[in-house]
Amino acid sequence: MLKNKNYLRLEKLIKELGLDLFGVADINPIKNEFFISDKILKKIDKAVSLGVRLSSGILEEVEDKPTRLYFHHYRTVNNFLDQMAFKISSFIQEKGSIAIPIPASQIVDWQNQKAHLSHKKIGFLAGLGWIGRNNLLVNKKFGCQFRLVSILTDMPLKTDSPVVQDCGNCRLCIEVCPVKAIKEESKDFDHLKCFEKLKEFQKQRLVDQYICGICVKVCKGREGVRERRYF
Repeated sequence: MLKNKNYLRLEKLIKELGLDLFGVADINPIKNEFFISDKILKKIDKAVSLGVRLSSGILEEVEDKPTRLYFHHYRTVNNFLDQMAFKISSFIQEKGSIAIPIPASQIVDWQNQKAHLSHKKIGFLAGLGWIGRNNLLVNKKFGCQFRLVSILTDMPLKTDSPVVQDCGNCRLCIEVCPVKAIKEESKDFDHLKCFEKLKEFQKQRLVDQYICGICVKVCKGREGVRERRYF
């Protein structure tokens, strides 16, 4: 079947490129949330979700604020993901399909923290994890310690299904959040409190972008647990 064949081709390429996570999402349920022209959206129905793990060593240095080293690492990983998305998009186009790589970290509405689309939601639909209490995508193996990028496409591909799992009894992110933005339920996450803290870090010149890393540091996942989309 063509969909399975294309999926396996992409999986092989992504493994060779050194990425850690791969899944394919049916984006029809969330296309109306994208900041992308209707001219493009009407042509595509899937998104390839790709992820790469962050350095746990660099995250260990994060305590009550982001560090310059983490900031540099964050940008480096995003740049790497953009490069990989470009290479994979070229491969998809060579096969005769549309491929639109969406930047790993490009905000179009800072106040509301909106990008062209939510890589987190696409990752969820692609089966890479669940939405945790900290309002981030949580992966069983890596926790929140990874970054994502997405490629929109009309390539015939089998799609993955969301993971039926949650954070269980873990509340480490609630305990470490400096502004108590993280609540018992992810739907109650206080975006405004979080954003105000990010602005504070930026004004202090700790970083040149709105990032934190405190809750990411403590969300490590369970090492050694492997699922079918891990290489």
